[in-house]
Amino acid sequence: MKKKKKRSSAEPAQFFGIRTDLAVEAKELIPQDDGVRTEVTTEDDFTLTKVQIYTEDGAKKMGKPKGTYLTFESEKLKENDTACHNRMIESIAKELRELAKLKENASVLVVGLGNWNITPDALGPKVVHRILVTRHLKNTLPKELMDTVRPTAAISPGVMGITGIETGEIIKGIVEKIHPDLVIAVDALAARKFRRINTTIQMADTGVCPGSGVGNKRMSLDEETLGVPVIALGVPTVVDAATLVYDTMEKMLEEVSLTEEEQAEALRQDQQKRQAILEEMLTPYAQNMFVTPKEVDAVINRLADIIANAINIAVHPGITMEDINQYVF
Repeated sequence: MKKKKKRSSAEPAQFFGIRTDLAVEAKELIPQDDGVRTEVTTEDDFTLTKVQIYTEDGAKKMGKPKGTYLTFESEKLKENDTACHNRMIESIAKELRELAKLKENASVLVVGLGNWNITPDALGPKVVHRILVTRHLKNTLPKELMDTVRPTAAISPGVMGITGIETGEIIKGIVEKIHPDLVIAVDALAARKFRRINTTIQMADTGVCPGSGVGNKRMSLDEETLGVPVIALGVPTVVDAATLVYDTMEKMLEEVSLTEEEQAEALRQDQQKRQAILEEMLTPYAQNMFVTPKEVDAVINRLADIIANAINIAVHPGITMEDINQYVF
C-alpha cells in the first residue's frame, strides 16, 4: 500500500469563498516564498510570527497589501493567566512602538471598529472604552506630566447598519478635522482555522478593511484613504461555517485507505459533488454563517484589556506595566 497523499490546504479556496483576515493563514495557502518573508519567534507563553510582503507579486498571491504583519498566538489568551497576559502586553506594546515610530509630539487617534451590540464584533468598542484619552487634557496638565502622555483621542463609530454612514467616511472626516499623526484601528477578524479563534492577535501597518472577513467589505482605512499611517490590531472571533464543514469532510476522506492515484482521482471527481452537498446543507445561509465559541463574552473582555493596555503603554511614554496594574483606564 502506497503512502496516502495529504491534500493541499489551499484546495478549499478554489471552490469556496474561504475568508480569513490573518496573514499567517493566507501564507499557509500559498507555499511559494516569492515576495513573502516569514520569521517565527517562540517565547515561553506565545509565538510571534512576522510576515513581510515586499513585492507586488507577493501581495497578489497573498491577497493583501504590501507591509508587515505580526501575529501573536497563545492558547493562554483564552485563559485567566495574568502573568502571561502581562508579558504579552509588553511584547505587543514593544512591537507597536516599533511599527508606529511616533515622534515626540505626535498625536494618535484610536478607532474601535465593530458593532457593540454583537459580542463577537464588539472588540473594537470595548478597547476604546479602556483607552487613556488625553487630547483634551494635554495643554492643561502640570509640567511634570506633560512629557508622560501623548495627545490621544478615541472613538467607536459604530457600523453602517446603526448609523447609516460609511464607517470610513466618519473616520476620514475626523482625521481631516483633528489631524492625528497616526490612526490605530482595532477590529474583530475572521479566521480560516478554528484553533486560532480568540487565541491570536494580529498587528499590521497596512490598515484595515472593515467587515472584509465576513463578506461585508467597506471603505478601507489606510494611509492612502486617510492621508496618515494606519496600524490595525485585531483578533479573530469567528470562523466561516462552510470552512468547518469542508475541513471535517476532508479529514474523513484522509482516513480512507486509498492509494495516491485513487485519492487524486477521487479528488477530481468528487470536488464539485462535495461543494454541492455543502451548499445544500447551509442554504440559505451558505455565504454568511459564522461560528464563535460559547465563552466569547468573557474572552472578548479579556482580549480588550490586553490590547487596550498594550496601546496605552505604546502610545504614552510615561505609562508602564506598574501603572496598568494599579489603575483601570
